[in-house]
Amino acid sequence: MSASLQKDLASTVVIAALLIWLMPMLISPYTLTVLIIYGMLGLSLGLIWGFGGILCFGQAAYFGLGAYTYAIAAINLGESTLPMLLAVLVPAGFAALLGGLMFYGRLTDVYLGVITLVVTLILFKFINSTAGPQYVIGTARLGGFNGIPGFQTLNIPGQPEAYIWGDAYFYVCAVLLALVFVLVTLLLRSSFGRIAVGIRENETRMSLMGYDVRARKTILFAIGAAIAGLAGALFANWGEIVTPSLFSLGQSAEIIIWCIVGGLGTRLGPILGAAGLAYLKFLLGQQSLVDNTLITGLILVLFVLFLPRGLVPAIADLWQAQKAARRGARGRGRRRQAPQRGAA
Repeated sequence: MSASLQKDLASTVVIAALLIWLMPMLISPYTLTVLIIYGMLGLSLGLIWGFGGILCFGQAAYFGLGAYTYAIAAINLGESTLPMLLAVLVPAGFAALLGGLMFYGRLTDVYLGVITLVVTLILFKFINSTAGPQYVIGTARLGGFNGIPGFQTLNIPGQPEAYIWGDAYFYVCAVLLALVFVLVTLLLRSSFGRIAVGIRENETRMSLMGYDVRARKTILFAIGAAIAGLAGALFANWGEIVTPSLFSLGQSAEIIIWCIVGGLGTRLGPILGAAGLAYLKFLLGQQSLVDNTLITGLILVLFVLFLPRGLVPAIADLWQAQKAARRGARGRGRRRQAPQRGAA
């Protein structure tokens, strides 16, 4: 493991520990939990779009699929360990199948975006139409537009009666987000991650170099879906109900806005964009004077016009400019002092 990677991982652990300790003093753990879940969802799209160049308009499909998979499995099994694993594997398998069809079909970015959006709308329409008693998987009724309530929430593995909720659930979600962040870091620092970035920059060149571009894009697409599925399962446990709104077009659009505002091509940007905009939406939800959608749209327009690269890259550029200015000031100071020492 390189020294830079060790330093990156160590700083991630330290900063995550400080935030987990400090943030509950500022915001209630219940609200922080959903912000963490949204941050994980934003990271799932930031990975495949920002580093793989795959613009997916249907990331909400995997978010909702993970939530529904968990709810259905939890009702049938009566505990949460296996349902949590299925909530990751089912969206990943679905994305691998869909991605294989799209990438090996050599679809361009425009058609890829349209297909992912259409798949999300199909799932949204289908789940909405499952209100009848005939729509049952095992003992779990899909419930249509009413959703699925009353399923087993997160518990200690092997102990279905030992529920994890409240502050403890916040810490579980925070640790899982930190773990996903570390795994994404390791992935991007590996040869697979570097090749994925190369595919984003010039797919034709990477193909001519002998890399199987389609297979690598399919794998990356499935990894992003797995992270979104995990976020969906955590959201189901937080809300204790899953509804078709998880598949909605508005949810898909919000995820894209989170990534744009936070900054594509960064690991931290989508997380901050998701948490920040979600908390702003929460604050705006306490009033009825201004529509939340109007504010979100205005923020997107302002960022596209004035900070097109996003918040995190803009802060990084400002920090680098300040460091360069300080080095320049120190250099000028040493040059002014040099003649004085020579004269003495």
